[in-house]
Parts: sequence; C-alpha cells; structure tokens
Amino acid sequence: MAESSTGTMQKQGTGKLMQITHLLHATLLVADLDRARNFYENLLGLVSDSQRPEISFAGVWYAINPNQQIHLMQLPNPATGLRRPEHGGRDQHIALAITSLDELAQKLDAAAIRYTISQSGRRALFCRDPDDNALEFIELPPIP
Repeated sequence: MAESSTGTMQKQGTGKLMQITHLLHATLLVADLDRARNFYENLLGLVSDSQRPEISFAGVWYAINPNQQIHLMQLPNPATGLRRPEHGGRDQHIALAITSLDELAQKLDAAAIRYTISQSGRRALFCRDPDDNALEFIELPPIP
C-alpha cells in the first residue's frame, strides 16, 4: 500500500477477534541525524540496518532483534522547546531491555549524560538522547 494519509484496505479477516501480537518499531524524531547516530551507535552500540528504503527524509533504522526496530527520522519535532520532566519515566518514552545496567551507567557517566534511576525499585534507568527523547533501560538476563 502506498504511503498515504487516507485509503482503503481489503478485508482479510479470519472471523477471529483482532489481536496485537508485537511491537515492530518505535520512531524517534531527531534534528541532527549525525549527532543522533553518534549517540545510538557509539554510546549504545546499535548497528544501523541497511534495509531502510529510500524515502523523502533522512533517517536510520536500528534492528533490536529480527522483528523489532528503532527508527530515527530527521524531521521537525512539534515538541521542540516544550519543558520535559527530569525523570523520563514521567514522560513519553521507549523502554529497552539491556543485559548490564552497570555498564550502561559507566558509559553515560563517561559521556557526561545525566540519567535517573527508576523509582519502581527494579534495575532500570532513564536518560535522554541528544534530541531530548526519553529512553528507559531495564536490566534483564540475556535471552538464550
């Protein structure tokens, strides 16, 4: 289906109730793609996905696993200039599983990036990327 704001789709129902089965991607708006890539690739260690199609704006995709991605889009952000809460858990954010919260905290400290610890008591922290997007990192054991 072509990129469009309106349209119709053929019904392909099976008679069963609809069920959401996965979160496929989360999109974050960035003002400077090079600066954002430095954060996501050099600090967080993500690798860009070469499967991103040619579209009308700059961006990059990061595969978190075979079926989940983070998309960065270099587009004007309507929320620019809004006052954000210091603790990202009180703002719109995406949550990512991580195997070592201590290693991430060391990297954030070395880069002088502020973060807050989750107020829930679990092993998690919140930080913001260079475009003020809130990110939550939750320590979980590696998936076998």
